[in-house]
Amino acid sequence: MLIDSHCHLDRVDLTPYAGDFARLMAATREAGVSHLLCVSIDLPRYGAMRALIAPYPQVAVSVGVHPNESAGGSPSVADLVALAADPRNVAIGETGLDYFRSEGDLEWQRERFRTHIAAARTCAKPLIIHMRDARQDCIRILREEGADAVGGVLHCFTEDWETARQGLDLGFYVSFSGIVTFKAAAPLREVARQVPLERLLIETDSPYLAPAPHRGKPNEPRFVAQVAACIAQLRGIPVEELARVTSENYFRLFGSPPSRLTPP
Repeated sequence: MLIDSHCHLDRVDLTPYAGDFARLMAATREAGVSHLLCVSIDLPRYGAMRALIAPYPQVAVSVGVHPNESAGGSPSVADLVALAADPRNVAIGETGLDYFRSEGDLEWQRERFRTHIAAARTCAKPLIIHMRDARQDCIRILREEGADAVGGVLHCFTEDWETARQGLDLGFYVSFSGIVTFKAAAPLREVARQVPLERLLIETDSPYLAPAPHRGKPNEPRFVAQVAACIAQLRGIPVEELARVTSENYFRLFGSPPSRLTPP
């Protein structure tokens, strides 16, 4: 059993499936991916995303606004908490800081991040953290806002071991995407070797960042198998063991009982 702990199903390219989302989900299941977390990056499209996954109980959702997202403005704590009351919702995010794509005074990004942390603490749900070129501020704000009270995951991790260690110290899990399979990602693979197995997650972040040998093509959840195979090889364990441990970690973090999310 594999779990894609972070994907954007409403944005996946359905061209290979003749535009049929049901065929995508069938292919995902056939590839051994039993559960998925469909992650929100804006609120204007949240309703459509939620409706898309409604027939699939194996798919959980989060609610949040990506740090670079401008559509719909910044939500309030109350906005996020209200949407997080949905029984299919297991997390707040993705949220965080991204200084790579944004310029100028980014205090608005930091304030949005603080709002998401406050919402997570209010509804006692974990955070999904996006961090790019902002490691110091991201860790600092997580500490200042008491994010260790709820924990969460540093998703699509691309930073160094010291940043991973600081996140682990705050009670966060570390998730690796297809980037870990890239030829130039040797330093990241060293980090993947060091993260304790009991705090490790895998993801696709589809439709972005397809792993080798699919790099450069649209990504999709079934490709999480390549991420699992890469990390299992790095750590010298069977891929079945890596799949088992990361699945247990997913349910421990997000509190999604398999009995509730198992597909019919």
